[in-house]
Amino acid sequence: MDLGAFSISLPVKDLAKSAEFYRKIGFVDFGGNADHGYLILKNGDNIIGLFQGMFEKPMLTFNPGWDQKAQNLDTFTDVRDLKAAFQAAGVPFDASDPNLNTDGPSGPASFVVVDPDGNPILIDQHR
Repeated sequence: MDLGAFSISLPVKDLAKSAEFYRKIGFVDFGGNADHGYLILKNGDNIIGLFQGMFEKPMLTFNPGWDQKAQNLDTFTDVRDLKAAFQAAGVPFDASDPNLNTDGPSGPASFVVVDPDGNPILIDQHR
């Protein structure tokens, strides 16, 4: 089971200040849109997402279908197959997640699971 590209998603109070900090320690802009409240920064294969006003806790994030450069993979495990495997294994889902949207037959979809300590893990397929 391949979860795809990995990053950490951080809630921030001030997107500009946070982005400035991470740039000072070697990260460069990689994606996102500050006007929409988020930026993605990269240092080597390390990726962080900075999100202002979107969620409360840091999240581990996996993007099925992408490599660490956000390039499409030829083959990957679809988010719906991951959800079914997690459900079969008894992994707890975040039922309050408003982005729980894996009902379509294909394409972009996401869901959040929660580890034993309450840490959210976002599985977010963009393709």
